Amino acid sequence: MEIWQAIMLGIVQGLTEFLPISSSAHLIIFPWLLNWESPGLSFDASLHLGTLLAVLVYFRDEFARMIVALPHAISNPAGILMGRFVEPTDRDLDARMGLLITVATIPGLILGIAFASRVDEFFHTESTSGRAIGVIALMLIVVGLVMLAAERLSERVLNIPGMTLKDSAIIGFAQAVALIPGVSRSGATIAAGLFRGLKRADAARFSFLAGMPLVLGAGLKSLLDVIGEGMSGHDVALFVSGAASAALVGFVTIWGLLRYLERRSTRVFVVYRIVFGFVLLALLAFR
Repeated sequence: MEIWQAIMLGIVQGLTEFLPISSSAHLIIFPWLLNWESPGLSFDASLHLGTLLAVLVYFRDEFARMIVALPHAISNPAGILMGRFVEPTDRDLDARMGLLITVATIPGLILGIAFASRVDEFFHTESTSGRAIGVIALMLIVVGLVMLAAERLSERVLNIPGMTLKDSAIIGFAQAVALIPGVSRSGATIAAGLFRGLKRADAARFSFLAGMPLVLGAGLKSLLDVIGEGMSGHDVALFVSGAASAALVGFVTIWGLLRYLERRSTRVFVVYRIVFGFVLLALLAFR
């Protein structure tokens, strides 16, 4: 892989990690469409670490407050999660946010440990590439329809402080399903948030925050594996170039998407997913 290809994939990652159209799907599809050499899971990990950096920088104030409130969260997790406050303080709300994110992380952590290696083997093996693209296309279409249903049926009246433990758990299960490329972590969790009554921008904000522990864990594990196997100077250059472009584009994408969802719906992404899914199925039929 060349440096310019790593930068291009970083741009793709920075856009698709946060837009509800599946970053893992696009990182598989782009090399397949352009006949590029597969970058491999280790390079994908560097791109995810780049977008993780974008989230950490963008939400730095929220993360700092949650870290400061961590001892308070540990002191009474059940009471804080259930919102048993007479008059909640900022520390109470920050501690509760951290606990809600923890709850949303658990389903993905469990399914990731159990099935991640099998999913990776299926979607990153040459012999199964055709079937993998077919599954991705179907997931793009199906989750697009789910997002459309969420737009039409949801009330969209809640902010994040109004979330319940049940809301967080349901969003967490939606995030776990996104282990399958084509589902989209942000797409599944935003749709789940809308179904639970969250406003669009709040659903997206919680989606970004809740996804970071899993992205951090998976990215660091893959990176440590690669470092253990040894990296050439060219490999380091690819990793840094891809991660840097993913971080820069990801930061701008977060900023733009949150503002977009304050005024508009997710229907444009629904249309993109469905059209792209059918295009992929057509390409499979004629390729």
